[in-house]
Amino acid sequence: MNDKNRRPDEPEGAAPGGRIDFDEVRRVIALLEEKNLTAFEIETEGFKIKISRNVPAPAPTVAAAPVVGVSPASTPAGESTPAVQPAEVDTTLHIVASPMVGTFYRAPDPMAAPFVDVGDTVKKGQTLCIVEAMKLMNEIESDVEGTVVEVFAENGKPVEFGQKLFGIGPAS
Repeated sequence: MNDKNRRPDEPEGAAPGGRIDFDEVRRVIALLEEKNLTAFEIETEGFKIKISRNVPAPAPTVAAAPVVGVSPASTPAGESTPAVQPAEVDTTLHIVASPMVGTFYRAPDPMAAPFVDVGDTVKKGQTLCIVEAMKLMNEIESDVEGTVVEVFAENGKPVEFGQKLFGIGPAS
C-alpha cells in the first residue's frame, strides 16, 4: 500500500477506508439534525455509509374558530358584520406529504406529461411526482389507492419537509 494513501493513525496493511471515524459519523448525524435532513449517504474508497432518521410529521395547525354573535364596537347600530365562515377541510382526503426538502416535479422531464393529474385514479406504489434533493431524483409514490383530488405543490418550485403535495380521495 502506498504511504500517501494511508492515514497517519491507520496501521500498515489496513484496507483503505477500513476504519470508521466515529467522531466524523457523529458530526454527520449532528448535521442531519441541524439541517433537518432525513437521510445521508456517501461512498468513498470502497467504504459506504448511509444514515437515516425517522422524523415525525409536523403537527397539523389548527385555526381558531371565529367568534359568532359578537359585533365589534365600531359597527354602527343597525348594520351587521358578515359572519366569517371557516374554510372547509375535507377530512376524507389522504394527504401525500413531501418526505424531504427539494424541488417538486410533476413529470419525469419538462416535455413529458405529468405522472398524475386531478381526477386520475392511482394505485398504491404508483409514482405521483419527483422531488429532487441534492441532484438526486426521488420518486414519490402513492401509499393508498384512490383518486387524485388536489395537487398542492407547483411544478418546478421548492417544497419543504412535510409540505402537502397531493390530496387523494381513498377508493371506496
